[in-house]
Amino acid sequence: MNQINKRVRGLFIFLFVFTLACSHAVPDKMSAAGSGTWNSPFTVSQANSNQNGSTQTVEGYVVGQPTATNTVVTSNFPNDYALALADSASETNTSNMIYVQIPSSFRSGYGLQSNPDLMGKKLKVTGSLSAYFSHSGVRNASAFEVVDGGTTDPTDPPPSYDSYYSSAEGKTGSALKTALHNIIDDHQTLSYDAVWDALRNTDEDPANPNNVLLLYTGRSQSKFLNGGGVDDWNREHVWAKSHGNFGTTQGPGTDLHHLRPTDVTVNSSRGNLDFDNGGSQHSEAPGNYYDSDSWEPRDEVKGDVARMIFYMAVRYEGDSGELDLELNNLVNNGSAPYHGKLSVLLQWHAQDPVDAREIRRNNIIFENYQGNRNPFIDHPEFAEMIW
Repeated sequence: MNQINKRVRGLFIFLFVFTLACSHAVPDKMSAAGSGTWNSPFTVSQANSNQNGSTQTVEGYVVGQPTATNTVVTSNFPNDYALALADSASETNTSNMIYVQIPSSFRSGYGLQSNPDLMGKKLKVTGSLSAYFSHSGVRNASAFEVVDGGTTDPTDPPPSYDSYYSSAEGKTGSALKTALHNIIDDHQTLSYDAVWDALRNTDEDPANPNNVLLLYTGRSQSKFLNGGGVDDWNREHVWAKSHGNFGTTQGPGTDLHHLRPTDVTVNSSRGNLDFDNGGSQHSEAPGNYYDSDSWEPRDEVKGDVARMIFYMAVRYEGDSGELDLELNNLVNNGSAPYHGKLSVLLQWHAQDPVDAREIRRNNIIFENYQGNRNPFIDHPEFAEMIW
């Protein structure tokens, strides 16, 4: 009798353990369902296991914005550049998340700074399953949809410039910097005289096609009120041309990606100062501050300035007989081929995101003049990935 009871008890224990195991196995099986199509998307877990560069659709809950490999913020979002998805709306372990790069064309609708109410909502996204922030990710997204509404057409192609950066995918640090240099290197150069007409196009005032907008003052001024007069506009080298002593020679001295129309007097005051916070406000350019060793532009163009400086440090790397321009965290760089202050420029880059005017300007330079782009306008996240 005791032997029978032992057998019954053993059978009961076996059945209990088997049932418990099956009950835990079902969710895992369900989480693996999905073929990566729009109608049958991958789960986040599945997408994390298939980081092979293929284009797939992933579905998950919005749990925050990645700002570093192991950091996801859930409030006070710094910009609209990225979001993190997870299979659970309450997930806090970054290893169970996937980081989604948000192309500029989708940021107004899906960036968390502009749309904080997306937190906790289920989202579908189609893109390339490849590393982002050195973490499993979705890049070059071509479609987004809030599952309970807010759809975009999944057949919409990604922005045409995404393929321009294909050789930089999956890279970070110096490898990314080198890859971007190779992409934007050897651009078509202009003469310094040709820069006048180019700036009349790139910096045209959208509210008045007869005018240009001046960088530091924000003043709208006639396209042809240029030269050396007190209230004329002239050609400002945002990377000060004495930092490396390249002057106005073709190449760095005429590169439209860092040349901007600026009031003559204000340009003179800025001189060859490095960029940093603080100083006295400029009497002719409210919102701009300067002292003996640095210049702080107005808030509306702080990010523009930072991204122009980032571009120069990547475009000119010392090959083909060109200068090697580099960033440092100093001021008073003088004639050395350095520009600062890097930590402040990174702050400005985050503080003042890319806007429509920058995008338009980047496109015009690419299509009409130089044939190269500023990567930090197209992919603002590259700055943190390099520096």
